[in-house]
Amino acid sequence: MLGLKAGQGNEEKQQERDGVANMKDGLYANIHRKRARIKAGSGERMKKAGEEGRPSAQDFKDAAKTAKKPRRQMIADAMKDM
Repeated sequence: MLGLKAGQGNEEKQQERDGVANMKDGLYANIHRKRARIKAGSGERMKKAGEEGRPSAQDFKDAAKTAKKPRRQMIADAMKDM
């Protein structure tokens, strides 16, 4: 057909998901995705504290600021306004 092998499009989509597009997902999504790759046998490893490229303590604090509240908390806050 177009010279594409079966499944080649899926590989390109996977690279997009593992590449720059993941910057939008957030810190914990990236960590979860890397752990899944490690478990699948990718040969990668998690970085140790102090290594270059590892998220800093400030990165985790910033990620916590954008986290959703638990559903119960959201409902309780909504009930206060009534």
